[in-house]
Amino acid sequence: MRKTLAATVVAGALTAAAPVSGQEITFWYHFDNPDNPIDELVARFEAENPGITINAQNIPWNTYYDQLTTSIIGGNAPDTAMVKLFAMPQLLELEALVPLDDYIADWDGAADLLPDLLDLHEAPDGGHYYLPIQYVVLYLYYRTDMFAELGLEPPATCEAFLEAAQALTRDTDGDGQTDVYGFGMRGGRGGHDHWATFVLSRGASFEPGGLVTPEAIAANEWFVALHRDHGVFPPSAPNDGFNEITGNFRAGLTAMTIHHIGSSNSMVESLGDTVSAVPVPQCDGGAWTAFGDESTAIFSQTDHPDAAWRWISFLSTGENNVLFNQATGQLTVTQSGSADWALHEQRFVDATVASLPYAALLPNVPETAEFVGTVWPVNMQRALLGEITPEEMMRNIDAHFHGE
Repeated sequence: MRKTLAATVVAGALTAAAPVSGQEITFWYHFDNPDNPIDELVARFEAENPGITINAQNIPWNTYYDQLTTSIIGGNAPDTAMVKLFAMPQLLELEALVPLDDYIADWDGAADLLPDLLDLHEAPDGGHYYLPIQYVVLYLYYRTDMFAELGLEPPATCEAFLEAAQALTRDTDGDGQTDVYGFGMRGGRGGHDHWATFVLSRGASFEPGGLVTPEAIAANEWFVALHRDHGVFPPSAPNDGFNEITGNFRAGLTAMTIHHIGSSNSMVESLGDTVSAVPVPQCDGGAWTAFGDESTAIFSQTDHPDAAWRWISFLSTGENNVLFNQATGQLTVTQSGSADWALHEQRFVDATVASLPYAALLPNVPETAEFVGTVWPVNMQRALLGEITPEEMMRNIDAHFHGE
């Protein structure tokens, strides 16, 4: 029979050194890459842990969380699985997760985790139910050739960002038309992270009333003015998505944009050494950038929490974590792996690691999905086009989260 939550919590207090044998651990994961390294990692783990076998199942992403929730409710959850932070509130409500703090405290690999990762994974009750396995953080891409031509340094503050963006927005071929813009803004779906970098860093928040304070409204007015008053975004910015911002940057239409390390290899393929990255600018002494997470968790229905811990901690340790992330295109969670990381150019790894201290997440509440999908892009586009004021935009978003 499957354990109850209370029984599993007791088991979770055991040290990772407790003997385990003759146990099968079912592990769910989601990889788009068919040539993934799980079989190699499973073989390595089973050789190091006789008596434990791993049943690794690649679940399609488009049904992953539906299947996971159904399995938990039905009493047939896997022993462990890959999970994202947005799912934590629901999983905690279902009492589906094994606390990991005692395991982490006894785990030698904890010292090798990148600083700030465990803090980012802290649950509302102060505990830890997830173990980091991979991550990305958004940073500022910039064209080193364009900056060098004008004698500019990559901007570290919002004031320096505006000055650089204005200088880089210019007519380079002398035909009287602007053909290079300072910043490639993603005004379509997914662009909330660009906006949040410059608005949440200045004190706006998703707490009740936190989007409509004078400081928050002023921050959004400054951001919208980048397009409407200063003209440093391309005219297409209100509708631009991922393909447009990365394509425009590679084509030389924009000199800066914001994305993560997942774009770096294609950037380097097109631009070589003329592309680099730094953390996003800090505004009025504050900073905010988006953290993209993936972790593992042990589910409270497992009969074998100690064996499950051995497996997930194995995946987050040293060269095992490097191998795991070579298939995902995201970053190792270890300090040792980051120092020798070869999948991406080191300057992009450095920019990611340097951004971790102020990486953050959107609220883990039901309203966030609609905010990302429709509320933010519709209101952002209308504000950039002048159909509503920046203040009206902020009040509309606040009403979405907190009512009229």
